[in-house]
Amino acid sequence: MTSFTKTKYHLQSLCCGERFEDKNWELNCPNNDEPSLIRAIYDNKQLKVDESLSGLYKFASWLPISKTLTGSGAPVTYKSTGLANQLGLTNLYVTFNGYWPEKGALMETGTFKECEAYSVCARHNANTKGVMVVASAGNTARAFAKVCSDNKIPVLICVPKDNLNALWFSKKIDPCVKLIAAESGGDYFDAIHLSNLACHIEGFYPEGGAKNVARRDGMGTTVLSAVTFIGKIPDLYFQAIGSGTGAIAAWEANLRFLEDGRYGTTKMKLMLSQNAPFLPIKEAWDADSRQMLPMNDEEARKQVEEIDAKVLSNRKPPYSIIGGLFDAMKDAGGEVFAVTNQEAADAAIIFLETEGNDIEPAAAVAVASLVQAVKEGNIDKNATIMLNITGGGIEKFKLENKITYLEPLLVFPLNPEPHSVFEKIKQLF
Repeated sequence: MTSFTKTKYHLQSLCCGERFEDKNWELNCPNNDEPSLIRAIYDNKQLKVDESLSGLYKFASWLPISKTLTGSGAPVTYKSTGLANQLGLTNLYVTFNGYWPEKGALMETGTFKECEAYSVCARHNANTKGVMVVASAGNTARAFAKVCSDNKIPVLICVPKDNLNALWFSKKIDPCVKLIAAESGGDYFDAIHLSNLACHIEGFYPEGGAKNVARRDGMGTTVLSAVTFIGKIPDLYFQAIGSGTGAIAAWEANLRFLEDGRYGTTKMKLMLSQNAPFLPIKEAWDADSRQMLPMNDEEARKQVEEIDAKVLSNRKPPYSIIGGLFDAMKDAGGEVFAVTNQEAADAAIIFLETEGNDIEPAAAVAVASLVQAVKEGNIDKNATIMLNITGGGIEKFKLENKITYLEPLLVFPLNPEPHSVFEKIKQLF
């Protein structure tokens, strides 16, 4: 473990402005006011990039962490030529999260969810003798499994059984990582339900999802990478979203750069995308509704089955909560694109041919949305654009490594009896 001095910061509730210390894995306002995110406020108002720290931790001055962990990679930003030329864009920058050693990208799970995991697991934690509980549609599970395995952090991971193909690794996962699943036909919402039940067991605590400042600020390092490389805040930010937490994180990083004062006064317009026909955030945003629109469980599961980018399948995103995605888009400006499976598949081929590496389906959705925006003629060809490739190099990594899969120790029905869940999970530990 690298010698490291704890980052200095405090927390602030976005509902009432209350400032407080990060003593006990805080996830909510201590005053229990209306539902709201809390935010980390760093003593360093200007970002200090420390190249002596490995991977993600070079951005430690804007991460709510008390230590560093082994094995971290970091987002890599470069100026596009191939894709930019094809689309007629003069200032397209790709922030690549994944495996691409030739570019210096060394995330072995192939996803920016590693940014979350290495930040969350390095946060000060008063629950060190407990078991962290993580819910995931796939990529987050793979990232947390790797980070927790490598650093011997006990974790219970909950996923939909239909997404188990996302649980691949190049080496055996340590027994401190336990995997359970919701039966076939379930989705991310069912995995979240399992995780909520598990957190009722003594000694188990929630990772926290979007409410965890370390998760959001870990994801925000994509923007830290882009802005420090480009030298200014981009005009447009393209990303595919499931929960929208990455977009919230991008907005928050943008606000910190405004306070930093060295990178301009731009607020990036959030150009977000979902995989059709699963479009709950797009539908709410297009209706100018702070609340998510009603969604039938059966219809939602059917839509999730149809989409290729399974990781974009969050039915209860942090959209309406104070400080959430609705507020981010209202403040920064934004648009949500609908991208079909075929459009995403075509975009993945375009990226491979023009840039030279494979990208995962969610990242392909983002590329397809950029293609759409250019075709519609509603973006300036000279605008400074950040394209967040949230996962890539997976096929490249699999070709270079022997791959094994993590199997669930337990599979639960979609509406399990809580007491049965409690007893079976306790036996795992």
